Amino acid sequence: MENREELTRQLEYIDKLKDTVRRLIDVYGRVPKCAVVTFGCQMNARDSEKISGVLSEAGFDITGQENDCDLVIYNTCTVRDNANKRVYGHLGTLKAAKKNKPGLKIVICGCMMQEQSVIENISKNYKFVDLVFGTHNIYKFAELLYRMYEEADSQIIDIWESTDDYVEDLPIERKYKYKSGVNIMYGCNNFCTYCIVPYVRGRERSRDAKEIIREIERLTDDGVIEVMLLGQNVNSYGKGLDNGLNFSQLLKEVEKVDGIKRIRFMTSHPKDLSDELIYTMAESDKICKHIHLPLQSGSDRILKDMNRHYTKESYIKLADKIRNTIPDIAITTDIIIGFPGETEADVNDTIDVVKHVEYDNAFTFIYSKRTGTPAAARPDQVDEAFAKVQFDRVLDAVRECASKRNKSLVGSVQEALVESLSDNDPSMVTGRLSNNSMVHFKGDSNLIGTIVPVNLHTAGGFYYIGDMV
Repeated sequence: MENREELTRQLEYIDKLKDTVRRLIDVYGRVPKCAVVTFGCQMNARDSEKISGVLSEAGFDITGQENDCDLVIYNTCTVRDNANKRVYGHLGTLKAAKKNKPGLKIVICGCMMQEQSVIENISKNYKFVDLVFGTHNIYKFAELLYRMYEEADSQIIDIWESTDDYVEDLPIERKYKYKSGVNIMYGCNNFCTYCIVPYVRGRERSRDAKEIIREIERLTDDGVIEVMLLGQNVNSYGKGLDNGLNFSQLLKEVEKVDGIKRIRFMTSHPKDLSDELIYTMAESDKICKHIHLPLQSGSDRILKDMNRHYTKESYIKLADKIRNTIPDIAITTDIIIGFPGETEADVNDTIDVVKHVEYDNAFTFIYSKRTGTPAAARPDQVDEAFAKVQFDRVLDAVRECASKRNKSLVGSVQEALVESLSDNDPSMVTGRLSNNSMVHFKGDSNLIGTIVPVNLHTAGGFYYIGDMV
């Protein structure tokens, strides 16, 4: 539940941090600079906006340049081993920087910090890190940072195993003026055998719908026209709440908010996706024509070992129902290759699903063993070379289907939310279509944050080139 008393307490700590910043200004002769570096998913990105909001309110200068900062914060991910390695690589660089700049403060937080083995490693081999905290007590960031500057003469480690509380009304520094993520729930109850998320994010907890709507209304007052509703499994939203509102009903409430023009959400678990949700999406003018529906594997045997609670047949039936009910929808997915015990025949089943569903895009990964999960303890780990060959096969199938889907929109006019100037050509802007594809077309910065019609005349790999109508 939302803890209003804790909100008041943390706001008081932000005021105390303002005094700390004024003291640092006297020491440095300038405003202290900080960087917030984010690893991982949209929920991590939202958490980083909360961290940045506290820093900005306290008076820090958020520059984004790690090598020129007085305070560096890493908000970590631990879904795959590579994410952990990247964090340790960054820390190795900062260790040398701290020798030359003793006043540099280093903070690590997020999912990776909920692993006991990581904490043991940090406390033993990375003693130069000043503050460590996890996912459950992020709302205490102002208090922890104040302690780091004012009280601590050694490393602070504050990790909670779980919590039922959350605080949502602290300051937020959004990356985009015109769109925002909104947490509707926390944690996960699914315990897929390869996934560490339930262990680091905790069990499912849904926010009250009235709190969510109030937050979205405040966002629209601040110029937001697109919201993304965030949860590890949004389809199970509402379980355990007294008001009985499910995810489809929540979407209908969000639709009623004046000023909101687009609604997105992620992620959907196939086992919980209802007919009601499909029909709600089909009837809506605001819900974007895109759904992310993780497959992970097309093999019934592997799906059972993964604890996914659906079959190849039931997944295909669900995808067909979505396509038939919402013909212009884009379906994207996640696929894991190299799960313990996987054979070439299992991968063939996955490729069958890819070709049948014809995904608009797929995020394909080689299995990463996560200590503490059931799959990590299995003796039948797949050979890396074999996994790489199968990964390439699946990737080829995904690219072929995505290219076919992409070309189907060429010649049509679609609405695009302009997000930025093009990275490659300052005379062009980059927009996002309802189906989540990107489009590049001639325009200037005045278009950013607006929705404009675009004629799509060329299809790239996963993007379009067009002209504003």
